[in-house]
Amino acid sequence: MIFKRAVALSSGQPLSHGRGSEGGRGSVRRYRKKLMSISRRAFIQTMAAAPFANLIDAQEKDHIGYCIVGLGRISMGHFMPGCLDSKKSRVVALVSGHRDKAEKEAAKYKVPAGSLYSYEDFDKIADNKEIDAVYIALPNSMHAEYSIRAAKAGKHVLCEKPMATSVADAQAMVNAARAARTKLMIAYRCQYEAVNLEAIQIIKEGRLGTVQAIESANGFVERAGEWRLNKKLAGGGPLMDMGIYSLNACRYLTQEEPRYIEGFCSVIDHDGRFDEVEENVSFIIRFPSGIVASCNTTYGARMDGYVRVHGSKGTLQLQPAFSYEGIKLTTHIQGEADTEKADKLNDPAQFTTMADNFSDCIINDQEPKTNGDEGLRDMKYIAEIYKSCGRQTF
Repeated sequence: MIFKRAVALSSGQPLSHGRGSEGGRGSVRRYRKKLMSISRRAFIQTMAAAPFANLIDAQEKDHIGYCIVGLGRISMGHFMPGCLDSKKSRVVALVSGHRDKAEKEAAKYKVPAGSLYSYEDFDKIADNKEIDAVYIALPNSMHAEYSIRAAKAGKHVLCEKPMATSVADAQAMVNAARAARTKLMIAYRCQYEAVNLEAIQIIKEGRLGTVQAIESANGFVERAGEWRLNKKLAGGGPLMDMGIYSLNACRYLTQEEPRYIEGFCSVIDHDGRFDEVEENVSFIIRFPSGIVASCNTTYGARMDGYVRVHGSKGTLQLQPAFSYEGIKLTTHIQGEADTEKADKLNDPAQFTTMADNFSDCIINDQEPKTNGDEGLRDMKYIAEIYKSCGRQTF
């Protein structure tokens, strides 16, 4: 089962050179119907009465209180421990469909019983002045619903990637934050990680010469029964979960936006895991400068995440490029000694850095680098990749 079609991003027409976690599904379906009918004007009218006093209070603090929405692996294993290591970011509330799990985590982080919420009474966070922002770590299809409800409650939003499962939902999230005057940041932690930032600087300084090509891959073997294999919850397969790292890295390393994308999808293992989502995706990007990037992602094999940049004067490689610790940069540049640099900070340091960056943005009233518009751009490119593969998102 293989699909292929090339798409020009600027026009949506076929390219001439191309040959052929936690949460409930019911609330997702109900809210999706609402999202599709919400206009920008309706958002502005609805949000006009949002509790803006909470936003002013946050800017008078030296730390930000986070409500964790979804108690899964990434929140409990990484983000929340990262807040423990921070002086600017604190866990002050929890949202979970499992009260026993919430109470157990609350004891670790000294969260009072009155700050434990279910998905049904989530909107009551508006009345909790200790909550300045929410961290959303739910299945992908629930990101839009809870981001918009958080904005309506007057809370800033740090949302895990992918931002949503459709361009329409992502745009609705951006509209909601703007109407409520809240900040929306997408959790692209690699854009705040020191070794990735050094790689960006090397390219920006021209030390690689003229960049010609980029290669990247990222993937793993997904187990049967995981929510990531359910299209209604995940929105897609490895492209949504792992390929987005390569896509975003190609964009932030080149500091360019794609002009053309051509995608290929396939399913090789017909064992029931990939009845709803793809197993493999390869995509090629051509940037305005002429740089060509080729990327691969999979749920069928182990692909240690890497990025390799080829320039007229040398090469740069990040491997591992996207892991929670131990990111390593190597360079081979004409006229320079070969270098190797590794991030020596242990997990959850990257999450601490990311959370503190968002906390600083709230305290100092600054726009996040990886704001909603950044996430929306990736969602548009992902939609184009799926379209070129003959697959559709929601």
